[in-house]
Amino acid sequence: MEIFDLSGRIAIVTGGNQGIGFAIARGLASAGATVVIANRRAAEGQSAAESLEKEGLNAVAIPTDVSRRSSIEALVSKVVSDFRRIDILVNNAGIVIRKPAEEITEEEWDRIMNINLKGMFFCCQLVGKEMLRSKKGKIINISSVIAEKVQPIRSVYAISKAGVSHLTRTLALEWSKYNININAIAPGVTITPLNQKYFEEHPEQLEEFVSATPKGRVAYPEDYVGAAIFLASDASDYVTGHTLVVDGGTVIC
Repeated sequence: MEIFDLSGRIAIVTGGNQGIGFAIARGLASAGATVVIANRRAAEGQSAAESLEKEGLNAVAIPTDVSRRSSIEALVSKVVSDFRRIDILVNNAGIVIRKPAEEITEEEWDRIMNINLKGMFFCCQLVGKEMLRSKKGKIINISSVIAEKVQPIRSVYAISKAGVSHLTRTLALEWSKYNININAIAPGVTITPLNQKYFEEHPEQLEEFVSATPKGRVAYPEDYVGAAIFLASDASDYVTGHTLVVDGGTVIC
């Protein structure tokens, strides 16, 4: 359908080299966008971009550390220089540290917040300035169902993701008058390369999550592609400040 067509649009996906980020990058590219994969490890980003190119999709990789504002500035400058504009930003880069709250160190707190919240804010800010100039843009922040329904041993991660959802609403309020739509996707428990080993070592916890999900399974990265295309496309032009929960029904239990 034309309303979901992203042909000719330029999209940045942070953390787009694997997991949810890569699935969304692939989905946006399949809908017609040129995707810029922005992640910290250059070789992995390049490999991800090349795999999309082999499918006939348009993708490039730009090494970026979202915990450093100067790195984000360099990313935005490069994309604008190469493509003249930025139409879509997907803030996906994030980390989780699973530890009891009483054992979290200051260094671990800073690491989570610097990537999950500080980095996301400055990606929004610096890309947002380009969108303000063009008076158009779509920003999609990846939050988490944990922002709505907390889980044990993920306290700081939960705090950061609650911040993401509130950041989304705050910026949507400020920038809606400039035709910039800012929304979030809140994934449920998802099998990704980052947590697959954890669930293999803790199968009982995976089973608990499955049992607590009305759909009867946890998610895979591809489960978020439809939501991302919707929020990036003209189909969502009247949707802003919303966190779209995609969790198989977990939060209704």
